[in-house]
Amino acid sequence: MNNKKIMIYGAYGYTGELIAREAVAKGYRPLLAGRSSQKLQPLAEELGLPAMAVGLDSSETLERTLRDIDVVIHCAGPFSATAEPMMLACIASRTHYQDITGEMSVYQLAHSMNAEAKAAGVVLCPGTGFDVIPTDCLAAALHKAIPTATHLSLGFDSDSSLSPGTAKTSIESLGVGSAIRRNGEIEITGHAEISRTIDFGRGEKFAVAIPWGDVATAYYSTGIPNIAVYIPMSPRRAKKMRRMNKFRWLLRKQWVQDWLKRKVDKSVRGPGEEKRAEQQTWIWGEIRHDRRGERKIGRLVTANGYDVTVHGSLAVMEFLLDYKGPGGYFTPSKLCGYELVERLPGSGQIKIGID
Repeated sequence: MNNKKIMIYGAYGYTGELIAREAVAKGYRPLLAGRSSQKLQPLAEELGLPAMAVGLDSSETLERTLRDIDVVIHCAGPFSATAEPMMLACIASRTHYQDITGEMSVYQLAHSMNAEAKAAGVVLCPGTGFDVIPTDCLAAALHKAIPTATHLSLGFDSDSSLSPGTAKTSIESLGVGSAIRRNGEIEITGHAEISRTIDFGRGEKFAVAIPWGDVATAYYSTGIPNIAVYIPMSPRRAKKMRRMNKFRWLLRKQWVQDWLKRKVDKSVRGPGEEKRAEQQTWIWGEIRHDRRGERKIGRLVTANGYDVTVHGSLAVMEFLLDYKGPGGYFTPSKLCGYELVERLPGSGQIKIGID
């Protein structure tokens, strides 16, 4: 087994714990870390792993800890608050960074730190889970099919339920709105204002554009200037979402955000192993060159989002443990190739055609 060292930060969260358990099953002995020693110790003792409580506001302590670490898998959200201090500490300590975020602002942050990471020889690769490995890899495969494309649409259809962390991230976007990329720039739109009918792989469904991370990452992976990401939604629910747009100012209020997140803490639990095993995800993409009339469709079936996140994070970690290339910001497909998703347990092959 590789003698290099791994840290899983936020290991006692729902997804962090899943990653820690699978890492042990694969023969690794990661250092478990997070802010709370009380929450870390039971898991560390059960798995027989070392643990360290360190806050992200303790930059000197964090940097000292990371000097002995080769790769960090950052699992502690909200990443809009936690990613920057961890990225800075990783650059200072020359530790490769990856996380499981789906937050667009984190991808933009990592992209803006490309020069610093490159100078330090450090890889910054946020989004090494379901957000955004499957859609990013499909985007890269489609771009290979039409390298001069002008428009890219992506989407996914899943029965997976939300973990507490994912639910809280969704709450943060309620007051902002949706987003697409138009002519190279990110454009904020109202919730459910952009819609179309899509066959994700199990029949046509009404779908709406969402502020998914690929609005940022697919642009960095492909350079395509017009990008949108869709999920299926009933027309009735979409109508409710559109009505909610007039209250986005209220949903941005901190007390409203805190109240909604407390409700999540009381009522949302991540799916169990049996439930996850029953769930698949259908990934879809469309690439076009409008002036030339070229168009292709890509599809892929993966395991449920949480298993993709677990196996995807560990696949990127293993890649980084043996990595000899340059530092800088990378999307998953730019770092590992678009075939990455096809190697994950429960994933099929990317299929591209004209349908």
